[in-house]
Amino acid sequence: MSKNQGASFLKGAAILGAGALLSKMLGVVYRIPYQNITGDLGYYVYTQVYPLYSALLILATAGFPIAISKFVAEKLAIGDVYGARKIFRVSAGVLALTGFFFFILLWFSAPALAGFMKDERLVMPIRSVSFALLVVPIMAAMRGYFQGHHDMVPTAVSQIGEQFVRVATIIVLSYWFMKTTGDVYLAGSGAVFGAVTGASFAFIVMLFFWRRNQKVQQQLWDSTAVERTYKQETVGEIARKLFYYAIPICLGSLVLPLMQISDSFTVVSMLIRGGSTAEAAYQLKGIFDRGQPLVQFAAFFATALSLSLVPAIAEARALNQHRLIAARTELALRLTFLFGLPASIGLSIVAGPVNVMLYENGNGTTALTVLAFTTIFSTLGITSAGILQGMGEVNLPVRNLLVGVVVKLLLNILLIPVLGINGAALSTVCAYMVSTLLNLYAVVHLTRARFGLRSFFIKPFVAVTMMGLAAYVARQVAERGLLEWFSSPRLYYTGVSLIAVGAGVVMYTVALFLSGTVRRTDLESTKAGRKLVPLLLKLRLLHE
Repeated sequence: MSKNQGASFLKGAAILGAGALLSKMLGVVYRIPYQNITGDLGYYVYTQVYPLYSALLILATAGFPIAISKFVAEKLAIGDVYGARKIFRVSAGVLALTGFFFFILLWFSAPALAGFMKDERLVMPIRSVSFALLVVPIMAAMRGYFQGHHDMVPTAVSQIGEQFVRVATIIVLSYWFMKTTGDVYLAGSGAVFGAVTGASFAFIVMLFFWRRNQKVQQQLWDSTAVERTYKQETVGEIARKLFYYAIPICLGSLVLPLMQISDSFTVVSMLIRGGSTAEAAYQLKGIFDRGQPLVQFAAFFATALSLSLVPAIAEARALNQHRLIAARTELALRLTFLFGLPASIGLSIVAGPVNVMLYENGNGTTALTVLAFTTIFSTLGITSAGILQGMGEVNLPVRNLLVGVVVKLLLNILLIPVLGINGAALSTVCAYMVSTLLNLYAVVHLTRARFGLRSFFIKPFVAVTMMGLAAYVARQVAERGLLEWFSSPRLYYTGVSLIAVGAGVVMYTVALFLSGTVRRTDLESTKAGRKLVPLLLKLRLLHE
């Protein structure tokens, strides 16, 4: 690969990564105002249905843009413009058919699925979201074709636009239906319909780029492209090759939504088995799902880190630089640990005030406290999966996550009837813990990385303990000091949360330097870090 090609590749990866990251952030933040509009029951309606759509969407599309981009790029590399055009046309047709098949499947199986979920009123929301399956697959083919031309901008822009429109639809329709009808199931149907409006907008964006890109249009429609210059594959051969390459990626991407689907099909039924009424179980499921945005938000750091890890580890592996692999692995996991551990401990300490601040009441605070510990395992799991993928072990993280899904299902069945939604939270933590420990075992075995007891474990635990004490004390002081200042419980707990979190962040930052967890050499490895060194030396916070 030439220097220009390498730079182009890295630029494209960065554009896609940034687009995906921003898209995910938008896909998490909206859940809080949506819950505030519809309440826990409305939140339950949305979180029951959307994972089901996500799973079918992944099966219908997830691996296909990657497969299409690969095959198109291969054809263009040898100058076979007609072959690239044929791959797109066949792929678009195949994806349109798979999307239509899954649309029909979801539409007609909606009553049965709602029955399995113990709530027949979910039929309308399930059918509402199914229409998106008619649009997204064709758009996936277009994204793959652009990526085959090394043009990542249309994919990134359409992803961000899709999320903006989806979130706007969720907020506007849920508010309008609650204001006019007060029906949470109708509001939930409007919210999941955001998948349709978002996909439609993204499709329009892709068409805009399509019309603007004369090069792509010419290659697709130019009648002067010669068919017989190169050996051409049949439609059946292209379809088989496409499925062969894309299906494993689809199945791998499917594992994570299975965690949420396992909750959709087990939490309510297990709560009912434990003695709850159906209506109470629906409400409790909505309360349990409150914790998901907070856990997912904390995982963004690890997601961003893993995007850079895969090529970095792969590069060192290609050069047989085993020490560099071990060093990058150790640094990546140490940074993740330094972020994930305080996020878990901190959220568990301020779970009560944060619950009221975001969701208006303290229902489910114990479950949120337990669920907070998912963060440390999910962040380490994402980073370790990136390392394994960089080492060429693409299927290993998928297998380990699948083991976690099995653990989740079994523990849901065992714990929820006894512990309620606290049991569901505990099973989530255990599931991520098992899959992450399996990942870490494989990472240590493959990279030969070594983790010092003092630098990797003891020093961070000291810093986190200081942070936890500061946050706890600040919370107690704030709860007493702010009591007379706010008449609104939500504003009161917002103040308490911000003070406690602020105290924890400041103390943790200081403790990292005082304990020697973050050293001068660590900071000098980055441009931003080098700028901080003089100030930290002046404050006597930095160890050599």
